[in-house]
Amino acid sequence: MRKRRLGNSDLELTVIGLGTWAIGGSWEYGWGPQDDADSVATIHAALEQGINWIDTAPAYGCGHSEEVIGQALKDLPRKPILATKCGLGWDAQRRKVNCLDRKAILAECDASRKRLGVEVIDLYQLHWPVPDNQLEEAWEAMATVQKQGKVRYLGASNFTIDQLERVAKIHPPVSMQPPYSMLQRGAEEDMFGYCARHGMGIVAYSPMQKGLLTGKYNPQTVAQMAPDDHRHRDPNFHGARLAANLRLVDRLRPIAERNGRTLSHLAIAWVLRRPEVTAAIVGARKPSQINETVGAGDWTLKAEEVVQIEQYLAECQ
Repeated sequence: MRKRRLGNSDLELTVIGLGTWAIGGSWEYGWGPQDDADSVATIHAALEQGINWIDTAPAYGCGHSEEVIGQALKDLPRKPILATKCGLGWDAQRRKVNCLDRKAILAECDASRKRLGVEVIDLYQLHWPVPDNQLEEAWEAMATVQKQGKVRYLGASNFTIDQLERVAKIHPPVSMQPPYSMLQRGAEEDMFGYCARHGMGIVAYSPMQKGLLTGKYNPQTVAQMAPDDHRHRDPNFHGARLAANLRLVDRLRPIAERNGRTLSHLAIAWVLRRPEVTAAIVGARKPSQINETVGAGDWTLKAEEVVQIEQYLAECQ
């Protein structure tokens, strides 16, 4: 699979990375119940397909995603590049809690290393810059664990440009992780250009818009999602917006079919068409899912296909 260098780091990432939000299982922002055996098999399948990095976070399943990754990797002679996060924890009721104070960040780093079964985390990202008034405190703590050799590089997630500039004065991040898909394009406006100018890679999350762009959903299948699936609270999965999104999927389908590809491939290839994007984070819960989507990593869209997609996006907004 193609690889791209992540900003000013020495990390060479495959253009598709494995996202592990869903394998955390049930929690406040989960995707419903998940079988750990399926998760381990999915991680192994991703590595066998040539994916060389995994993105996770302690918040995914209240530590469970990291634990499952550690279990899957413990007997492997060579581990993939691991990217995890900090700043988003949970309380006794497993409800998310934003916490950016120094003590919490330092403790989180050690807890993540233990769950993952590694001495050093390759990319340590601040999950959400909330509360904003503690941003510098959190970033200084992250710089501390980097100096201690516990993490190799620092990255940002869900930041504004102003917030990136503030933390860069303490220690420059090598990456930014924004949501980016055909249905969520805000990062194109200013973020892509800023990161390119400042030697930062872009790792895009939700390239398939939480599955909407795969062609596997309709009003009936959305209604059948697990009761605790967080997507029930996502406006993209309801009413007029869902109808518009499904119209777009129907328009896109012939482009994928003409190329002998799936809609998942098309959604991912569209994200990777931008040179500013180092890689796309692709989530999977079963080996069959990652075995199918990994093929998107070698597809470059034709210029006329990109133009046609832009037309469809305008028509289906």
